[in-house]
Amino acid sequence: MAGYNLEAIEAAPLKEDVDIVIPTIRSLDFLEQWRPFLKHYHLIIVQDGDPSINIRVPEGYDYELYNRNDINRILGPRANCISYKDGGCRCFGFMVSKKKYIYTIDDDCFVAKDPSGKEINVIAQHIKNLETPSTPYYFNTLYDPFRDGTDFVRGYPFSLREGVTTAISHGLWLNIPDYDAPTQLVKPRERNIRYVDAVMTIPKGVLYPMCGMNLAFNRELIGPAMYFGLMGEGQPISRYDDMWAGWAAKVVCDHLGFGVKTGLPYVWHSKASNPFVNLKKEHKGLHWQEDMVPFFQNIRLSKESDTAAKCYMELCKMTKEKLTELDPYFEKLADAMVSWIEAWEELNPPVDGKYVKAK
Repeated sequence: MAGYNLEAIEAAPLKEDVDIVIPTIRSLDFLEQWRPFLKHYHLIIVQDGDPSINIRVPEGYDYELYNRNDINRILGPRANCISYKDGGCRCFGFMVSKKKYIYTIDDDCFVAKDPSGKEINVIAQHIKNLETPSTPYYFNTLYDPFRDGTDFVRGYPFSLREGVTTAISHGLWLNIPDYDAPTQLVKPRERNIRYVDAVMTIPKGVLYPMCGMNLAFNRELIGPAMYFGLMGEGQPISRYDDMWAGWAAKVVCDHLGFGVKTGLPYVWHSKASNPFVNLKKEHKGLHWQEDMVPFFQNIRLSKESDTAAKCYMELCKMTKEKLTELDPYFEKLADAMVSWIEAWEELNPPVDGKYVKAK
């Protein structure tokens, strides 16, 4: 598509504008395989669990490592908004980053290959997705019209062809699919072997199950809405941290006029977690999602909410008003959402007194 230098993005995918955020409880030997693609980037590692455990990072990487003691020191009484013993702790890395873009990946994900056998440069593809517009108001049947070799099809309104700024790029996974525990139990040997060469915009008003293991987003536009909830130890729910963030961020993107893409790039997801353990973590969420999804589907944010932070504060109030009747946990979650925004704004004061507003 004319006007977007995709070759330049492939050659130099904005290394000064991207932070890689990795939550972990173990040494990061998996980074050895990622070295050709990640060695030029700054890593923010969020150590979950016991802070006394020594996390080994392969030599040659530029990184910061934060454990629970660091989180408590930096956030003080607001540290309780960061999940413990749950992958949702990664959002602390989003908060302390100062870069435009965030790419977050799990430590059981490796470099995948396309059908030709070429290793996939996930950063380059995510940056392509984020640096080119989304089309949330009218579906293009050739998917992303801003990819090489495609365009808008006949019948696509010219008034909508400019698209909107992309805020989120949601990548997928080969090998182990991202299934919930009941599906894992009935399909224990199922593997995703299909490489679908497609990127598409998720239409406005449509929610989706966001997975945090291969995800990139524009932190300046949508960062405050990328809160991975209050999950894990001490909470009645886990494994819904990325779901909560995805539902909330999509509602905020729709309201502010930003786009969300899903599809390429793929990673190789190497390890299936224990479905019985997962069922214990998920069982409340499996019931609650039948109420949480309609809650987000019916949200209408006010015109006064013209930044991601303002939108999220409005979501906090709605969560407390509408979901607390489902379970008292949601009052605690709503309070944590407020603490999250307060901490975000303390660590990320507005530039020249202004936040990024809706277009």
